[in-house]
Amino acid sequence: MFQIKRNRILRTTPSLRALVAETTLTPNDFIVPLFIDEGEGQEVEIPSMPNYYRRSLDKTVREVEALWSIGIKSVLLFIKCTDDRKDNLGTEALNPNGLMQRSIRAIKAAVPGMIVMTDVALDPYSTYGHDGIVENGEIVNDPTVEVLANMSLSHAQAGADIVAPSDMMDGRIGAIRKTLEENGFTKTGILAYSAKYASCFYGPFRDALDSAPGFGDKKTYQMDYANRREAIKETLMDVEEGADIVMVKPAMAYLDIIREVRDAVTVPVSAYHVSGEYSMIKAAARMGWLNEDKAILESLCSIKRAGADLIATYFAKDAVKLLNA
Repeated sequence: MFQIKRNRILRTTPSLRALVAETTLTPNDFIVPLFIDEGEGQEVEIPSMPNYYRRSLDKTVREVEALWSIGIKSVLLFIKCTDDRKDNLGTEALNPNGLMQRSIRAIKAAVPGMIVMTDVALDPYSTYGHDGIVENGEIVNDPTVEVLANMSLSHAQAGADIVAPSDMMDGRIGAIRKTLEENGFTKTGILAYSAKYASCFYGPFRDALDSAPGFGDKKTYQMDYANRREAIKETLMDVEEGADIVMVKPAMAYLDIIREVRDAVTVPVSAYHVSGEYSMIKAAARMGWLNEDKAILESLCSIKRAGADLIATYFAKDAVKLLNA
């Protein structure tokens, strides 16, 4: 005899829906990107990222303390280098008393348990705004990798828990791992931006750090958004070279890539819910076209459902407040 299957039974009440939910979000899922600038007592809203700020170090430390108090345990640091300290070799990136190094020390001193991740790339320090050294109009790979390895070492010496190379140069994960090992930093992790696409969704981020490329674009090192198999190849190479965590960037337009990567590797997978994705939701909400709170949780849940273990997102603090409401 035919038996009716009533799938709606498990959707009847909020408690039932929560009981059988396949995907859940917690504060442990989130990495908070922080933009840091020189000065003191400074907190400047980024025009293209409403309600998100670039802060001086003292204000950043207060923000980290606030994040820790609501259960967020990981931050990802980006610094804004002043123009007078930029050059083609990323010299300031290796300064032991540079803004990044001072920021790492200050945050670890204030909140020792916070996992401090650091951006490793040359674009904030480059007069050209590119992620590598420029020679005759070309972004050269191997000389850049050498600087990235030394930059990672400098961050580890300052106390970073995890370095996060975001440059997409070939071979940089192996070089960074070798440099860290040779200098005794065997507990410093590497979060590799393994599948970072040349995306239009990075625009607001570049406003935040004044790091847009001065010529051309980044398509000779960041990935073509038409490619899927290439992401798996890049990720597997990074894991082989010593990456502890891999990342897909952006997130919402690349959910298929997140799933492919999750199925291909056994290390944790992170995804970066990037500035353009943040700003689209903010803009639509301000126009009254969608409910911001619901859009935040639905978008983050979709990223985790696709396979991300960790999500770097500008909505982290908002999401935790919504989850605790």
